[in-house]
Amino acid sequence: MTYELYIGDRTFSSWSLRGWLMLEKFGLPYNTHLVGLYAGTYRDELAHLAPARTVPTMQTAEGHVLTDSLAMAETLVENHPDIDLYPRDPAARALARSITAEMHSGFMALREACPNMITHVWKGFKPSDAVQADLDRIEELWALARKRHGSGGPWLFGQYSLADVFYAPVTLRMTAYGLPISDAAQRYVNAHLSDPAFLTWREASKSEIYDPWPYPMPLDRLPWPDVNHS
Repeated sequence: MTYELYIGDRTFSSWSLRGWLMLEKFGLPYNTHLVGLYAGTYRDELAHLAPARTVPTMQTAEGHVLTDSLAMAETLVENHPDIDLYPRDPAARALARSITAEMHSGFMALREACPNMITHVWKGFKPSDAVQADLDRIEELWALARKRHGSGGPWLFGQYSLADVFYAPVTLRMTAYGLPISDAAQRYVNAHLSDPAFLTWREASKSEIYDPWPYPMPLDRLPWPDVNHS
């Protein structure tokens, strides 16, 4: 059962990263197809996968097309009941599904103010009250998951799950904009920054060049952190 995964630019596309992680991290077979999200060619490149007009898009071995990352995740849960994409424990599973769905549909202030990118850190970025409210809620959810179910590993529910997949780009936004977070949250962020899968993704992104930069800011740039050598 090999999946066909269509993704956009690795530098910016947070949803593409989610789609890729849910296949890569759980050892599911897939082929990757890169479409021109920022080059503007992606609609033509997805035309044979109607109704797809966004990334990630996933096609199953049977030819079924999934055009939303949460739909992709739930389909993988159905197709692979032997793999713990969500925690096995019913209480942990319910919480994991809930906070995953909240990420999927919420935190718009954070998304709008801090476009996803994985090239550098903006020095001196000041979050608005709305962004800070999103950060506070995210930390509340992370702390609850870790307190109830997170013993035994660096991830929200101990072992890596779809909840970690969906919050991975949040940790990258926190990094890229130097957002104020607690020490506990920073440890979780560092787990993502040092994860071999993310390092592979980021390395692949380095071939993507943009001039002009799509999301300019009147701030100085700092290097992307290397937590493995900090």
